[in-house]
Amino acid sequence: MKKPLANRFSSGIAVLLALAASIGLVAQFAAQFSRTPEVFTAVWALLRYFTILTNGLVAVVFLRAAFRPVNATLLNGTILFILLVGVVNLVMLGPPTHATLADQIGDKLHHYATPLLALAYWLFSAPRGGLNWRAPLIWAAYPLAYLAYALVRAAADGKFPYPFLDVNKIGAGGVAVNCAVIAAVFVAAGFALVTLDRQRRGASKSREPRG
Repeated sequence: MKKPLANRFSSGIAVLLALAASIGLVAQFAAQFSRTPEVFTAVWALLRYFTILTNGLVAVVFLRAAFRPVNATLLNGTILFILLVGVVNLVMLGPPTHATLADQIGDKLHHYATPLLALAYWLFSAPRGGLNWRAPLIWAAYPLAYLAYALVRAAADGKFPYPFLDVNKIGAGGVAVNCAVIAAVFVAAGFALVTLDRQRRGASKSREPRG
């Protein structure tokens, strides 16, 4: 039996999203391997970054979403995480400097293509009405866990993944302010996502035919 057109469209976006994230990971690995030509060292260096970890999550979640339903909290949280990647890059980071072609490909896929495709998936394909008001607090655990991980790694080797986390350059106070602002925006966006999800569910129900 053929899938309905809407389901095929949803699966197509999910596949594109998983591919964009996966190809970006390959490009980022190639770029890192050219600088540190040892597989474990290159992978360990990449795992320092929220962008890499989140695009890896995107690849796994949306490859599954292309073929079978995914838990609504996980699916919407992953969309929110990758949107955070795009917004933080746009507002606080910008394009990489002195980048190889592989760096540029990875940057465009991970910071632009995957967030935009994730937004398109949420607008046109994501299941509606599966979220509750606890979801934003559950989602907040992921960036908070990353923050702790990044700062512990940096304390051990002195390498900070992002300038806005660099205690040596902007001080602990500056890092705290940056993290507080990002956290506030992230949680607010999470509650906005839940609100929109519930509104979309209500609108969908209002359009259902009544017998």
